[in-house]
Amino acid sequence: MEEQHIDINQERQNLLVFIWKKRKVLMITTSIAIVAAVVISLLLKPLFLSTAIVFPTATSTVSFSEQRNAKASSMDFGEEDQAEQLVQILQSSRIRNKVIQRFDLMKHYEIELDDPNKNYKLAKAYDGHIQFTRTKYGSIQIDVLDEKPELAAEIANKIVDLIDTVKNNMVAERTIPAFEINLRKKELLEKDLKNILIQLDSLGDKGVVSLEGRTNLFTAYIDAKTKEDRTFLRTQIDVNLKYGATFDGLETMRDEKIIKLEKFMDAYEQAESDANSNFTHKFIVERAVVADKKDKPKRMIIVLLAAIGSFVFMVFLLLINERYKELKQQA
Repeated sequence: MEEQHIDINQERQNLLVFIWKKRKVLMITTSIAIVAAVVISLLLKPLFLSTAIVFPTATSTVSFSEQRNAKASSMDFGEEDQAEQLVQILQSSRIRNKVIQRFDLMKHYEIELDDPNKNYKLAKAYDGHIQFTRTKYGSIQIDVLDEKPELAAEIANKIVDLIDTVKNNMVAERTIPAFEINLRKKELLEKDLKNILIQLDSLGDKGVVSLEGRTNLFTAYIDAKTKEDRTFLRTQIDVNLKYGATFDGLETMRDEKIIKLEKFMDAYEQAESDANSNFTHKFIVERAVVADKKDKPKRMIIVLLAAIGSFVFMVFLLLINERYKELKQQA
């Protein structure tokens, strides 16, 4: 164990001695790397960062049912699921295409229209400048980097505004067809009910009455004192005997249709509300502001990494070169 420790210390000392012997080469190459890093960092365009923060909402509908969305109201903040859904929407082509078109990012990122890889380059540039991350608090952070601080803030705030537009359009794609189905069903129920009422009115014009009214007709016939009354009542009784069963059936159908229509109206009103309402799907915690200080590049970090990287790399190359010479001499 002691021998191994001694060997490690000796190798370390040998390495330090080797570095000291090659210090001139290392200093020259490191200095060149530092100068190159400084020049490159100065040539890099400064990027300004604007950040907006939003919270997703827990629900995006008005409920007409006591059981629907019992745990969520329009005042509640969304949880993890809603935050993940919102991130997916922000990363979707629906928002990306609108932002690209609104700010003409193809031209802004200097991508040629006739470039065969323009879509790939545009997507890479977009992803490199615009990021969406979910924070540990459940909010969504929208970061936009750009050479122009005003444009970075404008893009971030536009994305915030597009959340409602895009999500409402997505919801409408589903809720409008559902509402149209419910509307057709409602119109069909109302049409059936109207036809039943027309038939009942027609039978009523002939003198057909309800079951209770028919009982009264028989009582009135028995109590009639004149021949004319008996003749009239007899005619009414005959009409009711002929159409009474039909009338009773229509009344039952009418009552069933009314009950069915009343129950259906909750679903219809819900579908109508979902199809015609434009909700806000986020709580804006912070809108983006124009940055007054660049975020990138970090010139000191670039220079430091270049210096350390070049130094380590040159030591590695010199060690390989030294080993190569030793092997060549042995051969």
